[in-house]
Amino acid sequence: MALFVIVRHGQSQWNLENRFTGSVDTPLTELGRHEAREAGTLLKADHFDRGFTSVLQRAIETMDIILHEIGQTDIPIERSAALNERMYGDLQGMNKHEAEERFGAEQVFRWRRGYADQPPNGESLSDTYNRVVPYFESTILPCLQAEKNVLVAAHGNSLRALLMRLEAISPESIEKVELATGIPRQYTFDPATGAFVLRPK
Repeated sequence: MALFVIVRHGQSQWNLENRFTGSVDTPLTELGRHEAREAGTLLKADHFDRGFTSVLQRAIETMDIILHEIGQTDIPIERSAALNERMYGDLQGMNKHEAEERFGAEQVFRWRRGYADQPPNGESLSDTYNRVVPYFESTILPCLQAEKNVLVAAHGNSLRALLMRLEAISPESIEKVELATGIPRQYTFDPATGAFVLRPK
């Protein structure tokens, strides 16, 4: 059995400011760094063989802090834009309350939580799924099949897309799913069956 852990990066500056961040490379806040340290505390009993992050600094720093906290800074890390947050297009940098006033709360909800709705000049969750899941299948899954323990630090929407694959979540049900910053979601993976099972908290 292999261990597979995914973590949404700690709070970023634009999370704090309630802005659509998307592919903008905003840094962690001090709270975000604290959340990453707390994630590391929860993972201290675990050993990892490989790590994967996006190419955005908030995910990279979250990974670095976690690995420092658990004393495993020497594991190989691969960074890929395939794990980046979804690109929010014209909404990037806009305060979410301002967006609701401009476009309507229902439309903004569909952009944020729906599967197929694309914000203006941005990606839908479906678009995000179509880059995250093939990368997972080709690059991360083989490590798990080789019974390597893997840690991924990425973003709310790239990880929501991945959750659809891991937990067989439908496009309709994914609307209800939100991942908190800095909270590890832990699975065991059985190479014989290909099944991912959530570990008890």
